Amino acid sequence: MNDDALLRYSRQIMLDQIDIDGQERLLASHALVIGAGGLGSPVALYLAAAGVGRLTLVDDDVVELSNLQRQIAHGQADLGRFKAESAAESSRALNPDCRVTARVERLGAEALATAMQDADVVIDCTDRFSSRYAINRASLATGTPLVSGAAIRFSGQLAIFDPRDEASPCYACLYPPDERGEQADDELRCAENGVVAPLVGVIGTFQALEALKLLAGAGQPHRGLSTFDGLSGEWRRFNVPRDLACPVCSAIRPTP
Repeated sequence: MNDDALLRYSRQIMLDQIDIDGQERLLASHALVIGAGGLGSPVALYLAAAGVGRLTLVDDDVVELSNLQRQIAHGQADLGRFKAESAAESSRALNPDCRVTARVERLGAEALATAMQDADVVIDCTDRFSSRYAINRASLATGTPLVSGAAIRFSGQLAIFDPRDEASPCYACLYPPDERGEQADDELRCAENGVVAPLVGVIGTFQALEALKLLAGAGQPHRGLSTFDGLSGEWRRFNVPRDLACPVCSAIRPTP
């Protein structure tokens, strides 16, 4: 790191859990962020600001007026732009040294796996069960740690699924695919149910923190499922064991 980088990241470097070595790991790391909306906005901005060396932002949607209430990577001037490109520009504005790639597409199964093979962590910021299941399968296939978040109405949740840990559950252990009806995607999207603006910031920032810890090697990764009730301000944490009969991860990973 040069003098400017040392000054930029000085408040992290002074932390014993990160120090110079952890910051160097961040600078050498690559985070894949899928979804550049409410959750993806704080994730992208904080990871860029914290010094993650490479960010790949994936989203095929465009910025609409109703997004601006909560998707803080975009502004009025970005209406009609692709979210991935707008969020990439905002991330570069925070940290020009961060190499940010915008991918304006919806990645299929093969493309997801290919993208994850080059990433150190994947952050799921999507709002559809179909996308989450596809991301989960690619994470298992490539061994890439997955930081999953969700926010709707006044409720949010976060979980980490790490295929490198044989005892770690996968997303399908928590939400078995056969329990999701055909209308599940529509039932839990913000467009149909609403979401309070700061909630996506709370959950997205939590995702960014956990991704940063994984990349820097700081502390212990979050375990289990954390849920947040924005109306009461209460957090709850639940243990989520691996389901040895899970139809997804049991076919890919050995039994611990």
